[in-house]
Amino acid sequence: MADLARFDLLADFLVQQFAAPRIWDVAGGMGKLNQALTVRGRQCTTFDVRWKHLPGLDYREQLLELDEPCACDLIVGLHADGATRIIVEYAAHHQLPFVIVPCCSDNSMPYKPWLRHLAELAQSLGMTTRQRDLPMRGRCTMIIGEHKPQ
Repeated sequence: MADLARFDLLADFLVQQFAAPRIWDVAGGMGKLNQALTVRGRQCTTFDVRWKHLPGLDYREQLLELDEPCACDLIVGLHADGATRIIVEYAAHHQLPFVIVPCCSDNSMPYKPWLRHLAELAQSLGMTTRQRDLPMRGRCTMIIGEHKPQ
């Protein structure tokens, strides 16, 4: 069973670690992370194809594409499943930091190799990565990516 505190735990981490006023939540489901970030004073947009979502949120019923005009300072994905890789690629392409909490791979790869693959993907695109765990049950490892200083 998923840890219901995960949205607040990740929102607290993001607010503490990033000054980013505009955050995109990719594959954010109903928008619970968006709601948690909005309460904490951040402007958040959720991208998901789900038609049912929480009311009053900035919500785009669409997949994130690499050529989507960038209007955020940080891009995140909490158990974003098949959208996890595009978050890393979008962040690298638009020179944004990212935070992902991977769950399922999009290619049936086991969990730990999937984490390694995502970190290596970010590094191959010119980013530095680090990992940290959220204090929650379930898949809780965050991969944090930032651009190398020029």
